[in-house]
Amino acid sequence: MSLCLKNAGKYILNVLLPRSCAHCGRDLHYLDALPLCPACRAALEPLPDLHCGVCGLPLEAGGRACYDCRGGAPRSLSLARSAFVFNPQLRSLVHAFKYGAREDLAGYLAGEMAAALWRFPELAPYNFCAAVPLHPAKARLRGFNQAELLAAALAARGNLFHLKAAAARIRNTPSQTSLSKQERRANMDGAFRVEAAELVRGRRILLVDDVATTLATLEELAAELLRAGARSVAAYTLAREP
Repeated sequence: MSLCLKNAGKYILNVLLPRSCAHCGRDLHYLDALPLCPACRAALEPLPDLHCGVCGLPLEAGGRACYDCRGGAPRSLSLARSAFVFNPQLRSLVHAFKYGAREDLAGYLAGEMAAALWRFPELAPYNFCAAVPLHPAKARLRGFNQAELLAAALAARGNLFHLKAAAARIRNTPSQTSLSKQERRANMDGAFRVEAAELVRGRRILLVDDVATTLATLEELAAELLRAGARSVAAYTLAREP
């Protein structure tokens, strides 16, 4: 009886406040608590097995490393992995999360990240996680740091220790969206500062963010953590721009 009443309550709530898919806009079933309709959920693309062993970039033709990582200069990041490819369905979901004040999506998205962790045993040694910091001005404007919400929820689901406020963003850098790879690296120069070296010293740290593109942001933060004494730094993001 209580279950029937609960479902009836959900139905009435859905009539009053109907929910729609974050990507296609179709109405969601009143018993479906997920933010995407079944068709859009099915369209999400896990990071393919053919990906660069260093930076995690999807590779159409296979191989152990992408062009940039073959014989390139040493990186601050030991490796980077992502749960999904950044396709249109996931893009809509991330935009709703970041720009639509949908903090409630953090649990669902971090749950998807936690569910995909088993695919990357190379990340197992990294049992401390930290979010990519957001500049205070942007945090005030948005109301939250999406990476911090993901890191906290991922730590709870992935049996990780969450290093909160270990680093800060000290430069309010312009958006990276329209910048080239070289411009992105220059844009992030000196953007971070480690605030609590005792939290990172001697530890293997997994950086958490929503989307990875050129890895310029993650590389700069990893470099600062290594200078502060971190043993090694890897990255794990929800999505990877192909």
